[in-house]
Amino acid sequence: MRIDDGRRGRKGPRRALACVLVACLLVVGCAKKPVLYPNEHLETVGVEASQRDIDECMELAKSADLEKNQALEAGKRTAGGAAVGTATGAVGGAISGGGAGTGALIGLATGSIVGFFSWLFGASEPDPLFVRYVDMCLAERGYQSIGWK
Repeated sequence: MRIDDGRRGRKGPRRALACVLVACLLVVGCAKKPVLYPNEHLETVGVEASQRDIDECMELAKSADLEKNQALEAGKRTAGGAAVGTATGAVGGAISGGGAGTGALIGLATGSIVGFFSWLFGASEPDPLFVRYVDMCLAERGYQSIGWK
C-alpha cells in the first residue's frame, strides 16, 4: 500500500520552470552575429581577429545603449498577454457558466504564458539600430557585413 505524502503534484511546476530556463539559455546562447563577406581585409586579418572585431563592435553598440532592453520587452509582452487572457477568460467563464472569476484566472495564467513565449521565441532578433551600428563599426574596420545569422 502506498502512502500519499502530498508531493505527487509538485513536480509539474518545477519541470515547467526548468523548461523555461533552458529555453531562455537557448535564446541567449543563439544570439545572432554578423556574417562577413570574404573580402581582402578579412582574408588578411583572419577569422580570429575578425571575431574579436565583431565582439568589440557589438560591445560598443551595447555600451551606446542600442540593444533592446530584453527584460522590459519580456515584461511588456507578458503583461499584454495577461491582460488579453484575463478579459477573454472572464467572458468565456461567464458565458460557459464556470464563473467569470475562475475564467479570468485561467485566462490570466494562459495569457501570461503566451505573452512570455511570444517574446521568448522572438527575442533572438537584434534591434535594427543595433545591427546598423555594428555593421558600420565593422565597415570602418574594413569588413563588409552581408547579413546576420
